[in-house]
Amino acid sequence: MKRSRRDFIKQSALAGSALVFPFPGIARNAFENFKNPDVGPNVFLFSKHLQFLDYDAMSEATADMGFNGVDLTVRPKGHVSPEKVVDELPKAVEAMKKFDLLPLMMTTNILDAEKKESLSVLKTASALNFTHYRTGWLSYPENRTIEESQALYAQQFKKLETVNKKYGLIGGYQNHAGNHVGAPIWDIPPILGHSPNEHMGCQYDIRHAMVEGGTCWELGLRHIRPYINSIVIKDFKWGKENGTWKPVNTPLGEGMVDFGRYFSLLKKYKINVPISLHLEYDLGGAERGESQITIPKKEVFNAMKKDLEFLKEAWEKAE
Repeated sequence: MKRSRRDFIKQSALAGSALVFPFPGIARNAFENFKNPDVGPNVFLFSKHLQFLDYDAMSEATADMGFNGVDLTVRPKGHVSPEKVVDELPKAVEAMKKFDLLPLMMTTNILDAEKKESLSVLKTASALNFTHYRTGWLSYPENRTIEESQALYAQQFKKLETVNKKYGLIGGYQNHAGNHVGAPIWDIPPILGHSPNEHMGCQYDIRHAMVEGGTCWELGLRHIRPYINSIVIKDFKWGKENGTWKPVNTPLGEGMVDFGRYFSLLKKYKINVPISLHLEYDLGGAERGESQITIPKKEVFNAMKKDLEFLKEAWEKAE
């Protein structure tokens, strides 16, 4: 049953290829097929947590756990280094296809549409039928006002959207807690609102939204929802470490994120987009993307499968 379900999803995703974009197999419309209620949420495992495995082992483990695909790290210290993308990305895709995974999502450090290395990554990903990618993060330098920075970044992302459109890709900027642009959700619309948002939007992260937004995260979600084109799932709680309060990452369901309410709102707002599952609690170094881990691989896989099962069950229960 698992294989037949994956085959169905794979065929559905590819059924709409070339309907919109000039590159075969690449179309935003392909993800419209994922909205079939019989398929359910489409969850991609963030490959950062399997960087102790090669492409084949990564793909085999991801498929065995029941994920739809891999959100592949294509960035410095990732599974695929940007400077080697032309040679290495096809190898990663071949491995994923071998195990019936959808090679559609990747996480990058791309911010500059004119940078040669960034263009190489986007062009190669396009030719291999990727559809979604996450950008790098922006910051607010002290030598200009926040408003001035937002105006500059708006133009920067407008250029990036033009490149994304050329290659049939959809970029997403993640809201990340801390001194990052977009940590307060209200930062993002002034930056993204200057482009059509068909090829550039937001990768919404509920964990980071709750860290920064507290109990008003629902207002932030309402505000950002027109820009959401993929989401990240993870959980946390507040705790003391060495006398200092800080966010502590947890397995899904053991933290503060109200997944029942969150998933209900996603359904209400008809936000059914690719999901990237992150696991940032202690997994022997896998949570940090280490190439060597200190616990048995089986323990890492069990934690991943447990979080995936929780996610699917919570999604089904949400009304």
